[in-house]
Amino acid sequence: MPSKSPAQVLIEKADKKAASSSGWFSKDTSKFEEAGDLYQQAANSFKLEKLFKEAGDAFAREAECREKCNETNDAANAWWNAAKAYKRGFPDLAIQALSQTIVHYTKSGRFRQAADREKEIAQIYLQEQNDLRRACESYERAGDWYAQEDATATANACFKDAADLHADLEEYSVAIARYEQVADHSLGSALTKYSVKDYWLKALLCALAQQDTVTAKRNLQRYGALDNTFTSTREAKFIAALIAAVEEGDEEAYTGAVVEFDQVTKLDNWKTAILLKVKRGMGGISLT
Repeated sequence: MPSKSPAQVLIEKADKKAASSSGWFSKDTSKFEEAGDLYQQAANSFKLEKLFKEAGDAFAREAECREKCNETNDAANAWWNAAKAYKRGFPDLAIQALSQTIVHYTKSGRFRQAADREKEIAQIYLQEQNDLRRACESYERAGDWYAQEDATATANACFKDAADLHADLEEYSVAIARYEQVADHSLGSALTKYSVKDYWLKALLCALAQQDTVTAKRNLQRYGALDNTFTSTREAKFIAALIAAVEEGDEEAYTGAVVEFDQVTKLDNWKTAILLKVKRGMGGISLT
């Protein structure tokens, strides 16, 4: 019979401790405190063995023991440790553990930490599960929490990520509103003002993806009024050329404008994808 690993021995001791009946004079919580410590040791031992599912399970058991002792901070920490272990190949369980962490943080008013964990959930939905809808919801929730904690730059980054996903989901009006929200916040700071032209470019591309040149032209003028340096940027001139090409149904002019812009400012995957959608709406198939 194979010998038990140190982690398994600790788990058995922890299970036994948690299930034991308390003596006449001892507090019930003390056995859960001791069991929690043993589960934590077991979890770390499993991590050494690279058994991440087992490590996550042990941290989750530790968290439950901490909850029985009303140790909110320790419980939140244990759930977060569980999530970090589960992230190694068990995304569903990682999301569950992070959600438990968030419950504890929001109850104790730690919204900044809750936002950090919600952002992690968004990244798991996006990178591991390709669930754009849920990723979008988590980015927006995180953004709201960051905003109420005055972490404006981090909130804007979340709202920008949400806007990108709304556009991927072809919810262009919502995406435009989000890009404009982030641009408005960024205009007020010398540090972030440089990025405004990119948010506006994305918002204008969303209008064109709806084949709505009227809104695109109106917004282009409005953005120029909000920041008079915008009209002379390459981004504004690029959009103006695209609007003209779309209105005239001139695919050659459209492709020419795209190629010319790309030669100086390399188009990323998001912009390339939306430019293809705009061109398909004109009746074209590809940008090449």
